[in-house]
Amino acid sequence: MQDLRAGTVQFNHHPGDKAANLAIIQRFVEQAATQDVQILAFPEMCLTGYWHTRTLCREAIAALAEPILDGPATRQLLTWSARYDMTIGVGLIEEAPDGTLYNAYVVTMSDGTWACHRKLHCFINPHLASGDQYTVFDTPHGCRVGVLICYDNNIVENARVNALMGAEILMAPHQTGGCLSRSPGAMGRIDVALWENRHADPETIEAEFRGPKGREWLLRWLPSRAHDNGMYLLFSNGVGRDDDEVRTGNAMILDTYGQILAETWKAEDTLVVADLKAANFDLSTGRRWLQARRPELYSSFTKAIGNEQATRTVRGMPQD
Repeated sequence: MQDLRAGTVQFNHHPGDKAANLAIIQRFVEQAATQDVQILAFPEMCLTGYWHTRTLCREAIAALAEPILDGPATRQLLTWSARYDMTIGVGLIEEAPDGTLYNAYVVTMSDGTWACHRKLHCFINPHLASGDQYTVFDTPHGCRVGVLICYDNNIVENARVNALMGAEILMAPHQTGGCLSRSPGAMGRIDVALWENRHADPETIEAEFRGPKGREWLLRWLPSRAHDNGMYLLFSNGVGRDDDEVRTGNAMILDTYGQILAETWKAEDTLVVADLKAANFDLSTGRRWLQARRPELYSSFTKAIGNEQATRTVRGMPQD
């Protein structure tokens, strides 16, 4: 790994308005370029909008989708990557060559290459399939990057596999915080009126973002993904009203010890930037722990224990 500067973005997307969302993405790409950012992460499904898609029929989902390689979003992102010498990750809905639809994350690079991750644990809409492969790749800036989308990061094995595949940086795009949860100890709804009143009273909504529905919940588990695996982590998230929920933003960059290098809890679209140091990678606790693994003990990890269920069922989404 080489030293590089990273950025993560939180923004309030426009549901279904890809042109408006792409314009926001362009503004942040240009802003990041003025700060010499070399790798930039945007949120999950930020190009299409997120929570409103849970009730859309297949035809409406397909109307928002596009192919990756030949799609207009990927072509535009590749243009910006080349222009600004930047690796850029953006969430969208992918239409695969066989017509299957995915919650996906495309990452474009300055040398014209690209990668695409399909969310492994997709639940938002029954017409969106879950992916079945991990996504780890090298960038022109001398680092190895993995991608896990939102719920993918909740499964500890997914982060560990990325580390074992050599990921030094984990891009972790989300649409989370402020969610109605089945667990009394996780998140909880935020009154949308607090977001709508944010300009007159920013303190109240930002207190929610910093509290157990946002930052406090994230800090129970997110730093461990970075620390235990010795990876830098780029957490990007939606912020603000997302249909009948409120995303909490909390964009942050974590180092290989799970320490926060940069973060925000502002109730607004914003970018956070931090420098990632190569020296902190090889010497990190997590990397040394990986070297002490005993794989012969772990065969039970790949065996079903009998209570596995589809993510939509675990998440409590309606079954179709």
